[in-house]
Amino acid sequence: MAEIHLIGRAASPGLAIGPVTMLTASMARRTASDDPAQEAAALRAAIEGARAEIAKQIKTIQGEVADILQFQVAMLEDDALADPAYEVISAGIAADHAWRMALDAEISGYRAAEDEYFRARAADIVDIRDRVLAHLSGVDTVARIAGGSIVAADDITPSAFLAADWSHGGAIALAAGSPSSHVAMLARARGAPMVVGLGPLSWNGQPPALALVDGDTGSVIFDPEPETRRLFEQRMAAANAALAEAEAASLAPAHTADGRRIAVLLNIAAPEDLAGLDPAICDGIGLVRTEFLFEASGGLPDEDTQYAVYRRILEWAQGRPVTIRTLDAGGDKPIKGLTIDGESNPFLGLRGIRLSLARPEVFRVQLRALSRAAVHGVLKVMLPMIAVPAELDRAAVMLDAEFAALRTEGIACARPPLGIMVEVPAAALRAEDFDAAFYSIGSNDLTQYTMAAARDIGAVADLNDAGHPAVLALIARTVEAARKRDVEVSLCGDAAADTRLTTALLATGLTSLSVAPVTVARLKAAIAKAGSRAGS
Repeated sequence: MAEIHLIGRAASPGLAIGPVTMLTASMARRTASDDPAQEAAALRAAIEGARAEIAKQIKTIQGEVADILQFQVAMLEDDALADPAYEVISAGIAADHAWRMALDAEISGYRAAEDEYFRARAADIVDIRDRVLAHLSGVDTVARIAGGSIVAADDITPSAFLAADWSHGGAIALAAGSPSSHVAMLARARGAPMVVGLGPLSWNGQPPALALVDGDTGSVIFDPEPETRRLFEQRMAAANAALAEAEAASLAPAHTADGRRIAVLLNIAAPEDLAGLDPAICDGIGLVRTEFLFEASGGLPDEDTQYAVYRRILEWAQGRPVTIRTLDAGGDKPIKGLTIDGESNPFLGLRGIRLSLARPEVFRVQLRALSRAAVHGVLKVMLPMIAVPAELDRAAVMLDAEFAALRTEGIACARPPLGIMVEVPAAALRAEDFDAAFYSIGSNDLTQYTMAAARDIGAVADLNDAGHPAVLALIARTVEAARKRDVEVSLCGDAAADTRLTTALLATGLTSLSVAPVTVARLKAAIAKAGSRAGS
C-alpha cells in the first residue's frame, strides 16, 4: 500500500512510531427479563456499580486524572441522565437497550453543541454509557491497548486511555476528538503524542500496519515508505537525545545563550501535581489553579480546607515564591452552585474576578484562607480576568478587611501581595493604570480575546496564534509597564510551554515563564538556545 498522509490538529506534543491498533466498539449481549420493575432495578444497580467503580478508582489516583473521573461520577449521580431510560423501560424496553438509547441521544447532543467544551465532553458520556452497559451485562467492554501501539479510532474514552501502559511509547490518532478533551489532557500529562481531527479513517481494503505520529505538527503517516520511516526515526532519535540532555540539566537554573537568567516556574492544578518533584527544578510556582478545590469538594470548600491545601503547597516550595490564583470559575469552567447557567456567551460573562466580586461570601472565605497560609512561605495572590483598576481596588479592600479581621481574632496571618492576570487586552493596553504588586500574563485568554478566535474551534484555530505580532505587542507593552513600575511580570499561559515561541517571548523582555512540570526540561533547553532581547 502507498503511504497515507493525514493532517489534523496537534493535541499532545511528541513523536511516535508503532503498530496500528484499531479501536472498535464492542457489544455485550444480555438476557433481559419481561418485568419492567426488574429491568429498572437492574439499571439502577448498574449505574450504582459504575459510580462505585469510578469512586474506588479515584481513591488510587491523584491530580488531574481524579478530577476527570469526578466529572463522570457527577454525571452518574444526576438523575436527569437516566430518567429517559426509565421512561422507556416502563413501556417494556429492556434496560440495556433503554440505557443505550438514552445515552446515545445525550452523546448526539454533546457532539452537536456549538461550544467546543461540550463537544469535547462527548467521549466522557460514551465512557459512562459503556461502563453501565458493562455492569448490566457482566462483561468488561473497555478496549485494551497494547503498549507502544498507535491507537487509530474515531475517538477514545478516558477508560480506554487509562487502561493502557503509555510508559512503552505509543500515540493516538483520531478521526474526530478535540485538543481540549479529557483524553487530550491525560495524553499531555503522560507524554503520549496525540493528533485529532484527521477526518474519516477509511482504508481501501487492509487497515494500515504501521503509523508515524507527529504530535508537534498534527500530522500522521500510515504505512510509511522505508525512506519516510528512516527520516522519521532520525528525527525521533535526535528529539529523544535532546530531551534526555534537557532532563539531565533540569535541576540547573535557566540561562539564555548569552547568559541572561530566566526564571522557570511551575503551573499546577492540585498539590498532587508536585508529588515526587524536587523543588530544585523550578524557581517557584507561578500559577496554582484553585478551581480543583471547588470542583472536587462536592460543595464550596470551607476556610480550613483551603488553608490546609495552600499551606501544603507553600511548604513544598521551601521558601520559593508561590503564586496562587483566586477562583477562576466561569467560561469553560462551570461550577455547580456557583457559576451562572445559560449565559449567552460565558467567556464574556460573569467569570473570574467578576464572579468573585459578585459572590463576596465565597471570595472572603478564600481570602481568609490565603492570608492564613501566607505565614508558611512566600505567597503571592493573583486575580484572574481583571479588566479595569476598580476590580483590583475592590478586591484589595476585601483582602485588607479579612486580614484585619484575622488579626483581631488572634489568628496567625500575613497580608500577601495582590497581583493581576493580564489576559484581557484592555488590561494589557493600560497595565500601568493598575496598582498591582505584580503582573502575570495569561496567554490563552489574551490570545483568544485579541484574535477573536478560540483555540478549540477547528475552523478558526489557525487564527488563535500566541505568536501573532498583535499578541506579542500586548505582552511587550505589559512588560514595559512592569519595568516602569518596578514590579515583577511573568507569563503563565500555554504559550510559555510552546518552545517554538520561546525566542519571541524572551524578545518581549520577559524574564519569567511558568509551565507544567512535565515541560520544564524542554523549556530550559529552548531557553539555553535563545539569545537576549535586542537592545536589552
